[in-house]
Amino acid sequence: MSVAVEKLEKNVVALEVTVDAEKFVLAVNQAAKTLAKKVNVPGFRKGKAPRRMVELHVGKEALYDEALDHLIGAAYAEAVVESGIKPVDRPSVDLVQIEEGKDLIFKAKVSVKPEVELGEYIGLHIEQDAASVTDEQVTEELKNQQQQHARLITLDEGRVENDDSVTVDFEGFTGDVAFVGGKAENYELVIGSGTFIPGFEEGLIGAEIGQHVNVNVTFPDEYHSEELAGKEAMFKTDIKKIQRKELSSLDDEFAKDVSEFETLDELKTDIRNKLLKNREMQVKEDHSKAIISKVVDNASVEIPEVMFTERIKAMVEDLKRNLALQGMTVEQYYEFTNSTEEVMLERLRPQAAESVKTDLVLEAISKTEGIEITEDEVDEEIQKLGERHKQDAKLLKKSLNARGELQFYKQSLISEKTVKFLIEQNA
Repeated sequence: MSVAVEKLEKNVVALEVTVDAEKFVLAVNQAAKTLAKKVNVPGFRKGKAPRRMVELHVGKEALYDEALDHLIGAAYAEAVVESGIKPVDRPSVDLVQIEEGKDLIFKAKVSVKPEVELGEYIGLHIEQDAASVTDEQVTEELKNQQQQHARLITLDEGRVENDDSVTVDFEGFTGDVAFVGGKAENYELVIGSGTFIPGFEEGLIGAEIGQHVNVNVTFPDEYHSEELAGKEAMFKTDIKKIQRKELSSLDDEFAKDVSEFETLDELKTDIRNKLLKNREMQVKEDHSKAIISKVVDNASVEIPEVMFTERIKAMVEDLKRNLALQGMTVEQYYEFTNSTEEVMLERLRPQAAESVKTDLVLEAISKTEGIEITEDEVDEEIQKLGERHKQDAKLLKKSLNARGELQFYKQSLISEKTVKFLIEQNA
Protein backbone atom coordinates (compact mmCIF):
# COMPACT_ATOMS: atom_id res chain seq x y z
CA MET A 1 0.00 0.00 0.00
CA SER A 2 1.17 3.52 -0.75
CA VAL A 3 -0.10 6.95 0.39
CA ALA A 4 0.17 10.38 -1.23
CA VAL A 5 -0.70 13.43 0.90
CA GLU A 6 -2.15 16.57 -0.68
CA LYS A 7 -2.93 19.75 1.26
CA LEU A 8 -6.17 21.05 -0.19
CA GLU A 9 -6.70 24.09 2.07
CA LYS A 10 -6.00 25.24 5.60
CA ASN A 11 -6.36 22.21 7.91
CA VAL A 12 -7.82 19.96 5.18
CA VAL A 13 -5.83 17.23 3.44
CA ALA A 14 -6.53 14.51 0.92
CA LEU A 15 -4.93 11.10 1.22
CA GLU A 16 -4.70 9.20 -2.06
CA VAL A 17 -4.39 5.58 -0.97
CA THR A 18 -3.31 2.81 -3.34
CA VAL A 19 -4.08 -0.76 -2.25
CA ASP A 20 -2.24 -3.58 -4.06
CA ALA A 21 -4.30 -5.44 -6.66
CA GLU A 22 -3.63 -8.78 -4.92
CA LYS A 23 -5.02 -7.47 -1.63
CA PHE A 24 -8.11 -6.14 -3.39
CA VAL A 25 -8.73 -9.55 -5.02
CA LEU A 26 -8.42 -11.26 -1.63
CA ALA A 27 -10.96 -8.82 -0.18
CA VAL A 28 -13.41 -9.47 -3.04
CA ASN A 29 -13.04 -13.24 -2.63
CA GLN A 30 -13.66 -12.93 1.09
CA ALA A 31 -16.70 -10.74 0.37
CA ALA A 32 -18.08 -13.50 -1.87
CA LYS A 33 -17.73 -16.04 0.95
CA THR A 34 -19.48 -13.68 3.35
CA LEU A 35 -22.37 -13.00 0.97
CA ALA A 36 -22.70 -16.70 0.16
CA LYS A 37 -23.67 -17.25 3.80
CA LYS A 38 -26.31 -14.50 3.67
CA VAL A 39 -28.12 -15.19 0.38
CA ASN A 40 -29.81 -18.21 -1.17
CA VAL A 41 -28.18 -19.17 -4.48
CA PRO A 42 -30.33 -21.69 -6.39
CA GLY A 43 -28.66 -25.14 -6.64
CA PHE A 44 -26.25 -24.52 -3.76
CA ARG A 45 -26.40 -24.89 -0.01
CA LYS A 46 -26.01 -21.66 1.95
CA GLY A 47 -22.37 -20.68 2.15
CA LYS A 48 -21.26 -23.21 -0.50
CA ALA A 49 -21.87 -21.27 -3.73
CA PRO A 50 -18.69 -20.39 -5.67
CA ARG A 51 -17.75 -16.77 -6.15
CA ARG A 52 -18.86 -16.70 -9.80
CA MET A 53 -22.40 -17.81 -8.88
CA VAL A 54 -22.60 -15.39 -5.93
CA GLU A 55 -21.55 -12.57 -8.22
CA LEU A 56 -24.18 -13.51 -10.80
CA HIS A 57 -26.81 -13.65 -8.06
CA VAL A 58 -26.07 -10.39 -6.19
CA GLY A 59 -24.21 -8.40 -8.85
CA LYS A 60 -20.62 -7.18 -8.98
CA GLU A 61 -21.51 -3.86 -7.32
CA ALA A 62 -22.83 -5.59 -4.20
CA LEU A 63 -19.73 -7.78 -4.14
CA TYR A 64 -17.45 -4.76 -4.36
CA ASP A 65 -19.47 -2.86 -1.71
CA GLU A 66 -19.00 -5.74 0.73
CA ALA A 67 -15.28 -5.87 0.02
CA LEU A 68 -14.83 -2.12 0.36
CA ASP A 69 -16.69 -2.03 3.69
CA HIS A 70 -13.84 -4.02 5.23
CA LEU A 71 -10.92 -2.93 3.10
CA ILE A 72 -11.22 0.87 3.02
CA GLY A 73 -11.58 1.34 6.77
CA ALA A 74 -8.44 -0.66 7.52
CA ALA A 75 -6.50 0.93 4.63
CA TYR A 76 -7.49 4.44 5.73
CA ALA A 77 -6.41 3.75 9.33
CA GLU A 78 -3.05 2.48 8.07
CA ALA A 79 -2.68 5.50 5.77
CA VAL A 80 -3.31 7.88 8.68
CA VAL A 81 -0.49 6.28 10.66
CA GLU A 82 1.87 6.21 7.67
CA SER A 83 1.20 9.84 6.68
CA GLY A 84 1.38 11.16 10.25
CA ILE A 85 -1.74 13.31 9.93
CA LYS A 86 -4.08 13.85 12.89
CA PRO A 87 -7.71 13.75 11.71
CA VAL A 88 -10.37 15.57 13.74
CA ASP A 89 -13.36 14.34 11.74
CA ARG A 90 -14.61 11.41 9.67
CA PRO A 91 -13.22 11.40 6.13
CA SER A 92 -15.23 11.73 2.94
CA VAL A 93 -14.10 8.97 0.58
CA ASP A 94 -14.17 8.93 -3.23
CA LEU A 95 -13.16 5.96 -5.35
CA VAL A 96 -10.57 6.77 -7.99
CA GLN A 97 -10.02 3.30 -9.43
CA ILE A 98 -11.81 0.04 -8.74
CA GLU A 99 -11.21 -2.84 -11.14
CA GLU A 100 -10.04 -6.37 -10.51
CA GLY A 101 -6.55 -6.99 -11.70
CA LYS A 102 -5.61 -3.40 -10.93
CA ASP A 103 -4.69 -1.56 -7.77
CA LEU A 104 -7.59 -0.14 -5.77
CA ILE A 105 -7.22 3.63 -5.44
CA PHE A 106 -9.35 5.88 -3.28
CA LYS A 107 -9.05 9.44 -2.03
CA ALA A 108 -9.97 10.38 1.56
CA LYS A 109 -10.58 14.05 2.31
CA VAL A 110 -10.44 14.96 6.00
CA SER A 111 -10.01 17.89 8.39
CA VAL A 112 -6.85 17.65 10.49
CA LYS A 113 -5.60 19.15 13.72
CA PRO A 114 -4.35 22.66 12.90
CA GLU A 115 -0.82 23.91 13.34
CA VAL A 116 -0.32 26.48 16.09
CA GLU A 117 1.86 29.55 15.64
CA LEU A 118 3.07 30.26 19.15
CA GLY A 119 3.64 33.82 20.33
CA GLU A 120 5.49 34.88 23.46
CA TYR A 121 4.88 32.45 26.32
CA ILE A 122 7.94 32.92 28.57
CA GLY A 123 8.91 35.98 30.61
CA LEU A 124 5.51 37.66 30.56
CA HIS A 125 5.85 38.54 34.26
CA ILE A 126 2.18 38.67 35.14
CA GLU A 127 1.88 39.72 38.78
CA GLN A 128 -0.33 37.97 41.30
CA ASP A 129 -2.72 40.06 43.39
CA ALA A 130 -2.30 40.09 47.16
CA ALA A 131 -4.93 38.14 49.08
CA SER A 132 -6.82 40.10 51.72
CA VAL A 133 -10.11 40.05 53.62
CA THR A 134 -11.99 43.16 54.78
CA ASP A 135 -14.02 43.64 57.96
CA GLU A 136 -17.07 44.09 55.74
CA GLN A 137 -16.57 40.64 54.20
CA VAL A 138 -16.30 39.06 57.65
CA THR A 139 -19.50 40.83 58.73
CA GLU A 140 -21.29 39.72 55.56
CA GLU A 141 -20.32 36.08 56.15
CA LEU A 142 -21.41 36.35 59.78
CA LYS A 143 -24.79 37.67 58.63
CA ASN A 144 -25.04 34.78 56.16
CA GLN A 145 -24.59 32.35 59.04
CA GLN A 146 -27.19 34.31 60.98
CA GLN A 147 -29.62 33.85 58.08
CA GLN A 148 -28.79 30.14 57.74
CA HIS A 149 -29.52 29.50 61.41
CA ALA A 150 -32.64 31.65 61.55
CA ARG A 151 -35.90 30.13 62.76
CA LEU A 152 -38.89 30.25 60.41
CA ILE A 153 -41.92 31.57 62.29
CA THR A 154 -45.47 31.18 60.96
CA LEU A 155 -47.39 34.43 61.38
CA ASP A 156 -50.94 34.49 62.73
CA GLU A 157 -51.49 37.86 61.08
CA GLY A 158 -49.46 40.38 59.13
CA ARG A 159 -48.52 41.53 55.66
CA VAL A 160 -46.07 40.05 53.13
CA GLU A 161 -42.58 41.52 53.29
CA ASN A 162 -39.42 40.94 51.28
CA ASP A 163 -37.65 37.68 52.25
CA ASP A 164 -40.87 36.16 53.61
CA SER A 165 -41.78 32.63 52.62
CA VAL A 166 -45.40 32.63 51.46
CA THR A 167 -47.78 29.84 50.55
CA VAL A 168 -50.25 30.79 47.80
CA ASP A 169 -52.86 29.44 45.43
CA PHE A 170 -52.83 31.10 42.01
CA GLU A 171 -54.23 30.87 38.50
CA GLY A 172 -52.92 32.83 35.51
CA PHE A 173 -55.04 34.45 32.79
CA THR A 174 -54.38 36.23 29.51
CA GLY A 175 -57.47 38.31 29.06
CA ASP A 176 -60.30 36.18 30.42
CA VAL A 177 -58.72 32.85 29.40
CA ALA A 178 -56.72 30.72 31.85
CA PHE A 179 -53.48 29.48 30.28
CA VAL A 180 -51.97 26.00 30.56
CA GLY A 181 -49.42 25.59 33.35
CA GLY A 182 -50.49 28.78 35.11
CA LYS A 183 -52.31 27.21 38.06
CA ALA A 184 -51.00 25.87 41.37
CA GLU A 185 -52.18 25.25 44.92
CA ASN A 186 -50.14 25.54 48.13
CA TYR A 187 -47.19 26.93 46.15
CA GLU A 188 -44.31 28.00 48.38
CA LEU A 189 -42.43 31.08 47.26
CA VAL A 190 -39.67 33.18 48.87
CA ILE A 191 -40.33 36.84 48.15
CA GLY A 192 -37.30 38.43 46.50
CA SER A 193 -35.84 35.13 45.28
CA GLY A 194 -36.52 36.02 41.64
CA THR A 195 -37.79 32.51 40.88
CA PHE A 196 -41.16 33.63 39.48
CA ILE A 197 -42.22 35.81 36.56
CA PRO A 198 -40.80 39.35 37.01
CA GLY A 199 -43.31 41.48 38.89
CA PHE A 200 -45.21 38.63 40.55
CA GLU A 201 -43.25 38.52 43.82
CA GLU A 202 -43.23 42.31 44.10
CA GLY A 203 -47.00 42.31 43.54
CA LEU A 204 -47.56 40.24 46.68
CA ILE A 205 -45.70 42.60 49.03
CA GLY A 206 -48.14 44.23 51.45
CA ALA A 207 -50.84 41.57 51.02
CA GLU A 208 -52.37 40.09 54.20
CA ILE A 209 -52.97 36.48 55.20
CA GLY A 210 -56.24 35.32 53.65
CA GLN A 211 -56.34 38.19 51.17
CA HIS A 212 -57.13 37.72 47.47
CA VAL A 213 -54.73 39.63 45.20
CA ASN A 214 -54.76 40.16 41.43
CA VAL A 215 -51.16 40.50 40.24
CA ASN A 216 -50.52 41.93 36.78
CA VAL A 217 -47.31 40.89 34.99
CA THR A 218 -45.77 40.93 31.52
CA PHE A 219 -44.01 37.79 30.33
CA PRO A 220 -40.45 38.34 29.01
CA ASP A 221 -40.11 38.50 25.22
CA GLU A 222 -37.69 35.54 25.36
CA TYR A 223 -40.03 33.41 27.50
CA HIS A 224 -39.81 29.70 26.57
CA SER A 225 -43.52 29.46 25.76
CA GLU A 226 -44.25 31.22 22.46
CA GLU A 227 -47.95 31.51 23.44
CA LEU A 228 -47.02 33.66 26.45
CA ALA A 229 -43.80 35.41 25.36
CA GLY A 230 -44.19 39.20 25.59
CA LYS A 231 -47.86 38.99 26.66
CA GLU A 232 -49.57 40.68 29.59
CA ALA A 233 -51.15 38.38 32.13
CA MET A 234 -52.98 38.49 35.45
CA PHE A 235 -52.60 36.00 38.31
CA LYS A 236 -55.55 35.57 40.68
CA THR A 237 -53.77 34.82 43.92
CA ASP A 238 -54.79 33.86 47.47
CA ILE A 239 -52.35 34.37 50.36
CA LYS A 240 -52.68 31.26 52.55
CA LYS A 241 -49.65 31.45 54.86
CA ILE A 242 -46.78 33.80 55.68
CA GLN A 243 -43.56 32.61 57.32
CA ARG A 244 -40.82 34.97 58.45
CA LYS A 245 -37.25 34.42 59.61
CA GLU A 246 -36.46 35.15 63.23
CA LEU A 247 -32.78 36.06 63.54
CA SER A 248 -30.66 35.36 66.59
CA SER A 249 -28.60 38.17 68.08
CA LEU A 250 -24.97 38.20 67.02
CA ASP A 251 -23.38 37.58 70.40
CA ASP A 252 -21.39 34.97 72.29
CA GLU A 253 -24.47 32.75 72.66
CA PHE A 254 -24.89 32.73 68.89
CA ALA A 255 -21.23 31.67 68.49
CA LYS A 256 -21.75 28.81 70.95
CA ASP A 257 -24.91 27.64 69.16
CA VAL A 258 -23.49 27.59 65.62
CA SER A 259 -19.82 26.68 66.19
CA GLU A 260 -17.29 25.14 68.53
CA PHE A 261 -16.24 28.59 69.75
CA GLU A 262 -17.12 30.24 73.06
CA THR A 263 -17.13 33.85 71.91
CA LEU A 264 -18.24 35.89 68.92
CA ASP A 265 -14.71 37.26 68.50
CA GLU A 266 -13.33 33.72 68.18
CA LEU A 267 -15.98 32.93 65.55
CA LYS A 268 -15.08 36.11 63.64
CA THR A 269 -11.39 35.17 63.69
CA ASP A 270 -12.22 31.71 62.33
CA ILE A 271 -14.39 33.23 59.60
CA ARG A 272 -11.58 35.64 58.65
CA ASN A 273 -9.03 32.80 58.45
CA LYS A 274 -11.30 30.67 56.26
CA LEU A 275 -12.16 33.58 53.98
CA LEU A 276 -8.45 34.42 53.65
CA LYS A 277 -7.59 30.82 52.77
CA ASN A 278 -10.32 30.75 50.12
CA ARG A 279 -9.19 34.13 48.81
CA GLU A 280 -5.58 32.93 48.56
CA MET A 281 -6.74 29.94 46.52
CA GLN A 282 -8.88 32.18 44.29
CA VAL A 283 -6.04 34.65 43.73
CA LYS A 284 -3.71 31.80 42.79
CA GLU A 285 -6.29 30.37 40.38
CA ASP A 286 -6.97 33.80 38.84
CA HIS A 287 -3.23 34.31 38.38
CA SER A 288 -2.89 30.98 36.59
CA LYS A 289 -5.86 31.82 34.35
CA ALA A 290 -4.40 35.23 33.52
CA ILE A 291 -1.09 33.65 32.45
CA ILE A 292 -2.75 30.97 30.32
CA SER A 293 -5.13 33.51 28.80
CA LYS A 294 -2.23 35.77 27.78
CA VAL A 295 -0.23 32.86 26.34
CA VAL A 296 -3.28 31.70 24.35
CA ASP A 297 -4.03 35.24 23.12
CA ASN A 298 -0.43 35.55 21.90
CA ALA A 299 -0.79 32.40 19.77
CA SER A 300 -2.45 32.12 16.36
CA VAL A 301 -4.35 29.13 15.02
CA GLU A 302 -7.19 28.54 12.54
CA ILE A 303 -9.47 25.94 14.06
CA PRO A 304 -11.71 23.70 11.90
CA GLU A 305 -15.41 24.15 12.54
CA VAL A 306 -15.80 20.47 13.44
CA MET A 307 -13.58 20.94 16.50
CA PHE A 308 -15.93 23.63 17.82
CA THR A 309 -19.05 21.55 17.26
CA GLU A 310 -17.53 18.44 18.85
CA ARG A 311 -16.46 20.41 21.92
CA ILE A 312 -19.93 21.95 22.25
CA LYS A 313 -21.47 18.46 22.05
CA ALA A 314 -19.17 17.30 24.84
CA MET A 315 -20.10 20.32 26.97
CA VAL A 316 -23.82 19.66 26.47
CA GLU A 317 -23.35 16.01 27.47
CA ASP A 318 -21.51 17.14 30.62
CA LEU A 319 -24.41 19.48 31.37
CA LYS A 320 -26.94 16.66 30.95
CA ARG A 321 -24.95 14.37 33.29
CA ASN A 322 -24.68 17.09 35.95
CA LEU A 323 -28.39 17.86 35.68
CA ALA A 324 -29.25 14.16 35.98
CA LEU A 325 -27.32 14.00 39.25
CA GLN A 326 -29.61 16.78 40.49
CA GLY A 327 -32.70 14.93 39.28
CA MET A 328 -33.36 17.38 36.44
CA THR A 329 -33.67 16.91 32.68
CA VAL A 330 -32.16 19.31 30.17
CA GLU A 331 -35.70 20.23 29.05
CA GLN A 332 -36.55 21.26 32.62
CA TYR A 333 -33.32 23.24 32.74
CA TYR A 334 -34.24 25.12 29.56
CA GLU A 335 -37.64 25.94 31.04
CA PHE A 336 -36.18 27.02 34.39
CA THR A 337 -33.56 29.27 32.76
CA ASN A 338 -36.03 30.54 30.16
CA SER A 339 -33.77 29.22 27.39
CA THR A 340 -33.78 26.84 24.41
CA GLU A 341 -31.36 24.34 22.91
CA GLU A 342 -30.44 26.81 20.15
CA VAL A 343 -29.75 29.59 22.67
CA MET A 344 -27.67 27.23 24.81
CA LEU A 345 -25.55 26.04 21.87
CA GLU A 346 -24.87 29.62 20.81
CA ARG A 347 -24.04 30.59 24.39
CA LEU A 348 -21.54 27.75 24.68
CA ARG A 349 -19.75 28.55 21.44
CA PRO A 350 -17.30 31.22 22.75
CA GLN A 351 -16.42 28.99 25.70
CA ALA A 352 -15.89 26.03 23.38
CA ALA A 353 -13.70 28.10 21.05
CA GLU A 354 -11.50 29.26 23.94
CA SER A 355 -11.31 25.72 25.32
CA VAL A 356 -10.22 24.19 22.00
CA LYS A 357 -7.63 26.89 21.36
CA THR A 358 -6.22 26.54 24.88
CA ASP A 359 -5.82 22.78 24.44
CA LEU A 360 -4.06 23.23 21.11
CA VAL A 361 -1.70 25.91 22.44
CA LEU A 362 -0.78 23.89 25.54
CA GLU A 363 -0.13 20.84 23.36
CA ALA A 364 2.09 22.90 21.03
CA ILE A 365 4.08 24.29 23.98
CA SER A 366 4.52 20.85 25.56
CA LYS A 367 5.98 19.57 22.28
CA THR A 368 8.21 22.61 21.81
CA GLU A 369 9.54 22.37 25.37
CA GLY A 370 9.73 18.57 25.40
CA ILE A 371 7.32 18.30 28.33
CA GLU A 372 6.35 14.67 28.78
CA ILE A 373 4.83 12.39 31.39
CA THR A 374 6.53 9.19 32.49
CA GLU A 375 4.71 5.93 33.13
CA ASP A 376 5.66 6.18 36.81
CA GLU A 377 4.07 9.64 37.00
CA VAL A 378 0.92 8.30 35.32
CA ASP A 379 0.73 5.44 37.83
CA GLU A 380 1.25 7.88 40.70
CA GLU A 381 -1.62 10.09 39.55
CA ILE A 382 -3.90 7.10 38.96
CA GLN A 383 -3.05 5.94 42.49
CA LYS A 384 -4.20 9.32 43.84
CA LEU A 385 -7.32 9.17 41.66
CA GLY A 386 -8.08 5.68 42.96
CA GLU A 387 -7.68 6.79 46.58
CA ARG A 388 -10.07 9.71 46.04
CA HIS A 389 -12.71 7.44 44.52
CA LYS A 390 -11.89 4.43 46.73
CA GLN A 391 -10.94 2.26 43.75
CA ASP A 392 -8.03 -0.09 43.13
CA ALA A 393 -5.42 1.80 41.06
CA LYS A 394 -4.52 -1.17 38.84
CA LEU A 395 -8.17 -1.90 38.04
CA LEU A 396 -8.78 1.79 37.40
CA LYS A 397 -5.90 1.93 34.92
CA LYS A 398 -7.18 -1.19 33.14
CA SER A 399 -10.64 0.37 32.98
CA LEU A 400 -9.28 3.61 31.49
CA ASN A 401 -7.33 1.62 28.94
CA ALA A 402 -10.30 -0.61 28.03
CA ARG A 403 -12.50 2.46 27.43
CA GLY A 404 -9.83 4.07 25.28
CA GLU A 405 -9.47 6.94 27.77
CA LEU A 406 -5.94 6.29 29.06
CA GLN A 407 -4.27 8.30 26.30
CA PHE A 408 -6.61 11.25 26.95
CA TYR A 409 -5.80 11.00 30.66
CA LYS A 410 -2.07 11.07 29.90
CA GLN A 411 -2.56 14.13 27.68
CA SER A 412 -4.44 15.89 30.48
CA LEU A 413 -1.50 15.22 32.81
CA ILE A 414 0.90 16.66 30.23
CA SER A 415 -1.33 19.75 29.98
CA GLU A 416 -1.26 20.15 33.76
CA LYS A 417 2.52 19.86 33.70
CA THR A 418 2.68 22.46 30.92
CA VAL A 419 0.49 24.86 32.91
CA LYS A 420 2.87 24.53 35.90
CA PHE A 421 5.78 25.25 33.57
CA LEU A 422 4.09 28.39 32.25
CA ILE A 423 3.29 29.65 35.75
CA GLU A 424 6.92 29.18 36.82
CA GLN A 425 8.17 30.98 33.71
CA ASN A 426 5.78 33.92 33.90
CA ALA A 427 5.33 34.63 37.59
